[in-house]
This record gives sequence, C-alpha cells and structure tokens, in this order.
Amino acid sequence: MKKHLCALFDLDGVVVDTAKYHYLAWREIASKFDFDLTEKDNEQLKGVSRIESLKLILEWANVSLEKEKFNLLLAEKNNTYLGYIETLGTEEILPGIKEGLLQLQENKIKIGLGSASKNAKIILDKLELTSFFGAIIDGNQVEKGKPNPEIFLKGAAALQVAPEKCVVFEDSAVGIQAAKTAKMTAVALGIPDSFSQYDYCYTDFTTLTANGLAQLF
Repeated sequence: MKKHLCALFDLDGVVVDTAKYHYLAWREIASKFDFDLTEKDNEQLKGVSRIESLKLILEWANVSLEKEKFNLLLAEKNNTYLGYIETLGTEEILPGIKEGLLQLQENKIKIGLGSASKNAKIILDKLELTSFFGAIIDGNQVEKGKPNPEIFLKGAAALQVAPEKCVVFEDSAVGIQAAKTAKMTAVALGIPDSFSQYDYCYTDFTTLTANGLAQLF
C-alpha cells in the first residue's frame, strides 16, 4: 500500500449512524404523497444531497411541485431530522472510529470531513469529535453533490494535500465514485457487493483499524 498524508471521512454511516434518522424524516415527507418509502428505497439516498434526495422521492411518487412548496419540504425534512438527533451523544460514534482518529492524530495525519449533510458541524459537536478535523466540508460549501468529486477536492485543498495523497472512507456507492473521480484512494466500509469500485473494502472501521489503517499512512 502507498503512503498517504490525509484522511477524508464521510459522516453518515462512517462516523455515526444517522442514516436511520434521515430515513424516518424522509419517510414522513414521502407519506404526504401516499408513498411508502422503504428501507431499500432509502439505500439510494445514501450520500445524496437533500435536494437530490427529495427530487428522487418525488419522482418515485410521481409528483411534481412548485419551487416554493419544494423548498418548504426541504426545511420541514431538516427540522424533523434535527428533532431526531437532538439526543445524539458520544455513545453513538460507530465502532473503531474514535480509536482510528486518535491513531491518525498521533501519526500527524491530516484529517478532514466530506459530507453531504448540512448539519455536519452540529453532529460532530454532539459527538465531541470536532477537534479531530482540520477541515469540515459539508453540503453548505459545495454546489455539486456526490458522485461529483467537488466535496473531497475541496477537503484536500483546505488541508493543502494533493488528491493522490488522500484516503477517503465511505459507506456509499456515490461516495466511493466521488473519491475515485478525485484520484484518491477509496476505502469502502460495508459489503463489497454494495460498491462498483473501490481500492479496499472492510466490513467496518474496527476491522480496518486492526488490519490495514497503519499501512495506508
């Protein structure tokens, strides 16, 4: 494995499992159109921006909306989601992440976050992990969502590291695609069949920390 200087993390599904709360919030929105949003449907929303997620749901429900109503639903979904994560705490950090961040920090590896979430800073604060991240690039700072590589390229630029010296940790297919398009090393977390392309795949971060994290940097 080649050595890298920077680690870029996705948030939802990698650092913390807030996907369940997104699902519940989107399910409430979908129910307004008598559309039953399934967990399988929700898999297609992983790593996708809020705007694009709502577009997909409306497409599945065969509904079209004027811009004002569309924007109101975006705000409603976010408020519902924020209500769900109000009690989020450090106990919900996914296994291996805190240990991995400490290991990277001790080895002076630059750490950044690249998440479609517009609430990334709020969530990191609740998890007490903000201090680990030298750059936090979220949905508020990009024009194009994953699989476009913008979010990871901005993370690398903020940390002043060349893209080819960055490792991306992702749990979504669009996130892995974004990392590869950015010419970065892509580490998928999950089941290999869930991704179309990656450099390495581990079931979770605990497995990665035990077997391959040190070799990447």
